[in-house]
Amino acid sequence: MAAPVKSHPVEGPASAVQNLTIGKALNQGLRAAMEADDKVIVMGEDVGKLGGVFRITDGLQKDFGEQRVLDTPLAESGIIGTAVGLAVRGFRPVCEIQFEGFIFPGFDQISSQLAKLHYRTQGKVKVPVVIRVPYGGGIGAVEHHSESPESLFAHIAGLKVVSCSNPVDAYWMIQQAIASDDPILFFEPKRLYHSGALKAPVDPSATPDPLFASRVVRQGGTDAAATVVAYGPSVKVCLDAAAAAAEEGRSLEVIDLRALSPLDLGPVFESVRRTGRLITVSEAQSESSITSEIAARVQQECFYSLEAPVLRVAGFDTPYPPAKLEEHFLPDLDRVLHAVDRALDW
Repeated sequence: MAAPVKSHPVEGPASAVQNLTIGKALNQGLRAAMEADDKVIVMGEDVGKLGGVFRITDGLQKDFGEQRVLDTPLAESGIIGTAVGLAVRGFRPVCEIQFEGFIFPGFDQISSQLAKLHYRTQGKVKVPVVIRVPYGGGIGAVEHHSESPESLFAHIAGLKVVSCSNPVDAYWMIQQAIASDDPILFFEPKRLYHSGALKAPVDPSATPDPLFASRVVRQGGTDAAATVVAYGPSVKVCLDAAAAAAEEGRSLEVIDLRALSPLDLGPVFESVRRTGRLITVSEAQSESSITSEIAARVQQECFYSLEAPVLRVAGFDTPYPPAKLEEHFLPDLDRVLHAVDRALDW
C-alpha cells in the first residue's frame, strides 16, 4: 500500500474552525481519518473521479490516490465482501452505498459475515468496516432511492448503527466510526447534505461527544410539556416543531439519539420522568421499528411517570411513494405538533 499523499483542506488549514454543511463536514472528516491512518481505504461506486453522487468524497482520490480511493463495479455484494477481506488483512475500509435502496444485494455479506466474524472467532478477528449509507426522503428521487432501512440493521447482533444530524456530529462521528474496531453502519441524511440552513462551525481541536451517546439538543426546562426523540433527518423537523410550539407557549425537550444500536436511552428516561410524555419521530415505517423499541423501553422504565401513552410519528406502513407524494409520507412539523396535542389532551 502506497504511503498517503498529504492533502490540503478546501476551506482553510486543518486546525481552523470552518463553517460547514453536513456534506462538507463528512468530506473533511473522511480526509482527516485518511491522513491519520494510511490503512483507511474509501471504496464504492463513483467515489473516486466523480467524488460520489452527492460529492461527499470529492477530491479524495486526487489527494490520496487510486489505491486508497477505489471506484468499484456496480456490485454491492462485491463491495462489502471485498471490504470484509481487506478488514481481516488489517485495513479499515469505508464503503459507500450510493443510495440506501441498493444496499440489499449486500445484505447477506453484512448480516452473515460482517456482523458475525468477530463473535464466531471468539474475538480473534476484527472487521473494522464502515458502511456509509445516504438515506431518507425529501429529494424527489425515483424508486429505491429514498428508503429508511436502519431498523433492519439495528436488529442484527454484531453491528453498530449510527446516524448524524448536523455538521459537527458528521465531522466527528465518521472519524470515530472509522477508528472503531466494530463494523458500523453509518446512516447519513442525504436531503440535509448541502443545506445552508444547517451550516455550523466545526472546530477540529474540540473534544467530541462519545459516538454511542444520545444528546439533548433543545432543553425543555422544568416546565417542558413533552419529550420529543428523533435521529438523522427527523431531528431538524423536531427542532422546527419545538420552535413553533414555543411561540404558542409550549416547551418541548428534543433529544437526538445519534446511535441507533446500541441505543443510549438514559437521557430519554430522565427527560420523560420530568415531562410525563414522549413523542418519537422517524421517517422509517412505524411497524417493528426503532420508534417501537423506544416506546417499549420507556414504558418499561418510566411507567409510573407517564401521563399519556408514548406516541409515534413515522412514515406510513407502505412502500416509499412516488416523489410527488413523499411530502404526505414524511413526518413534518404539523404531524409532530398534532402528536404533542394528542399527548397533552389525553
